Amino acid sequence: MFSLRHFKNSIFGAGLTLEALQTQLDSVSVPYADVDCRTCPNPCDEGHESYPNKFSVDMESTMFGSVKPYHRQIVISTGKMDWDREITSTKNSLAAHVQHVIHNAPMSVSPAGAEIKSKRVNHVSGVFNSSDSSKLSILNGSHHTISDNPEYETVLVFPDYIMVTEVPRSLDGAKALWDAALAPSVSILPPVHEKGNLSSWIIPYSCVILLCSHKRRDNRCHIAAAQLGQAFTHSLEDHGWTVDTEIEHPLHTMGLPLEKLQGTEAENEECTTRQFQEIASEKRALILRNSHTGGHRYAGNCIIYTPQGSGVWYGRVSTHEVESIVSQTLEEGLVLPPLLRGGMNISRPGCMSLNDW
Repeated sequence: MFSLRHFKNSIFGAGLTLEALQTQLDSVSVPYADVDCRTCPNPCDEGHESYPNKFSVDMESTMFGSVKPYHRQIVISTGKMDWDREITSTKNSLAAHVQHVIHNAPMSVSPAGAEIKSKRVNHVSGVFNSSDSSKLSILNGSHHTISDNPEYETVLVFPDYIMVTEVPRSLDGAKALWDAALAPSVSILPPVHEKGNLSSWIIPYSCVILLCSHKRRDNRCHIAAAQLGQAFTHSLEDHGWTVDTEIEHPLHTMGLPLEKLQGTEAENEECTTRQFQEIASEKRALILRNSHTGGHRYAGNCIIYTPQGSGVWYGRVSTHEVESIVSQTLEEGLVLPPLLRGGMNISRPGCMSLNDW
């Protein structure tokens, strides 16, 4: 569907050729793969499920740059794969409470580390650092809470790559979560201090794959997520990965929560860095369905987060490209330009791969 050879002389929307896109990525040191995105013949003879004939995707407009900068993105446990059209309008939901906190938060707070933005010489739309914005993106996820109390949610926080548990589904719970992990003034590195009743861990997976399945926003996302979830699971398992669609309690793999670390600041930072590096090498994937992220005209939409702090946004993904995403992006740390909508912290000067530390 998206052969690199086919794209060599084609136009990426409004005048952006593949060569021009690669030049832009080179200018900001984004490691990418110069390979075919599709690994099977066209038409496919490898049994990959195709989208229905009426599955129409925007192939004309420029997809690269369609992701706007944000500081953090959260994924809230709901145990569902579809939601109200506007998740922040769902009464008594944690998404609604967090949105209320954002609305009432001080507007003058700059993200921690924002001073590094001014040091970057080049700027490419769609490629950004977490410090470029103070915006919080709120998503619902398909995972169930790991709390024994069903009124307490489990929230994944990116690019910090931490999960915060025991978050009450209330305004007070949203305020506690904001103060502990979401406010722009909170460092991207996991803070290790008391957070009241909240507990946080490094996410116990080598990657988190988010697939938009928000049917009430666009049925194409619902169709794509089901097919892509199966395709990713099959490909990852063929590559020796373990795949989960529910979160394993981190007590079993990561030990005590970050709040329980008793060392000095330097010792605690060394401990968390070691945990990030260890989990990154374990070939364990978490695949979740998520609510609307924007760009449903580019379905299937996929976001990949890793412990190294990057977030890669892909669009126009079908089952035919999944093998390349697994082999190139997940295993080699290289983005696939023809599928790229944009990404957070994917500019890596001096690195050959997004998997480098």
